[in-house]
Amino acid sequence: MLAALGNAFKVKELRQKVLFVLAMMVVYRIGTFIPNPGVDVTRLRDIIFQGGVGNVFDYLDLFAGGALRNFTIFAMSITPYITASIIMQLLTGVIPALGELQKQGNEGRKKMTQYIRYGTIVLAFIQAFAITSYISRAGAVIDPNMFNLMLIVVSLTAGTAFLMWLGEQITEKGIGNGISIIIFTSIIARFPTDIYNTWDLLRAGSITIFNVLTFVVLSVLIIAGIIFIQQGERRIPVQYSKRIVGRRVYGGRSTHIPLKINQAGVIPVIFASSVLMFPAVIAQVLPYGWAQSFAELLRPGQVLYLILYALMIFLFTYFWTAFTFNPEDVAENMKKYGGFIPGIRPGQATVTYLEKVVVRVTLAGAFFLTFVAVLPYIMQPLTQVPLSFGGTSILIMTGVALQTMQQIESHLLMRHYEGFMK
Repeated sequence: MLAALGNAFKVKELRQKVLFVLAMMVVYRIGTFIPNPGVDVTRLRDIIFQGGVGNVFDYLDLFAGGALRNFTIFAMSITPYITASIIMQLLTGVIPALGELQKQGNEGRKKMTQYIRYGTIVLAFIQAFAITSYISRAGAVIDPNMFNLMLIVVSLTAGTAFLMWLGEQITEKGIGNGISIIIFTSIIARFPTDIYNTWDLLRAGSITIFNVLTFVVLSVLIIAGIIFIQQGERRIPVQYSKRIVGRRVYGGRSTHIPLKINQAGVIPVIFASSVLMFPAVIAQVLPYGWAQSFAELLRPGQVLYLILYALMIFLFTYFWTAFTFNPEDVAENMKKYGGFIPGIRPGQATVTYLEKVVVRVTLAGAFFLTFVAVLPYIMQPLTQVPLSFGGTSILIMTGVALQTMQQIESHLLMRHYEGFMK
């Protein structure tokens, strides 16, 4: 492992990418300590973390890396961007013009990205306005005049916009998915506080060593399961016909199409969490009884929340797999280069076969993601360990780390170095 890590820093291009990601993670963590002006943080903590709101905002704070608890410029984290991305992807199947735009290559993707950015700003502004209004009514704003309130709203919106740009820079110039790495950094940043809180609970007798050991065993099993499913794949054999070009013979070899069991990675979990958090936060800050009741139903751990959370993860797994894997493109490329699946006709028959296999393979991945994400809520009474240590956190961290490591692995193997995974 250490030798592979040393090899990663021997390759100049890869070293620059890794160092760039680390530098951007430091920039992000610095931003989580820059406070919003005119807010009484002590009063704010009493309102949102001890005033009955609890789990909704604490869960949002998990994705913000503690920035919401300190009400810094990154308090809303990157969740508006994720929500905007989901909405845009769903609209591509409803609005033909967006669907056509998605098929126009790089230019189309640039326009789609631009629309997602606009949507992010709109959603961030709405969420920032709602949160600012809520803390202002509760007396957490020192001088609640119009200028100060708008300054807080603009600061929160600008913080989300900056994180959106930061994530895009990591994806473009670094290693891995930038948005996932920002969320990964946020979760890791909460660990020291959660370890300290767990130690306090252990010393006070609120939990026992059995609770901690149970959590450790569950965590190890979850991590092992995630790695097993992430690495698992269905290999579809492909045979290429021989072609004679001039005096050379091409093709005539056998290979395979690797279809991962969990083609979507941890994206469905991040999507489901973000989609459920947005209406829960908005409902919580509205000064109406029905909104408070609705927010209570969407608190993490409630029955309605668990049902919607599990359903969204399951559906988003299929949705993201369909978005990232196109059987028609695969079948067309195979046909173009004389490839075929033994026993399956090239063309539409190949497309139908690939679609059927993807649906079956993805079923196992969708069930696994759903089970792992919901399990900690069911086991919470047994472990009593802080929820930010839960399955969602472990799932995201392990999945992001594994995907990033696989990208580093591919860079090393291209240059004839031994990778991390054997």
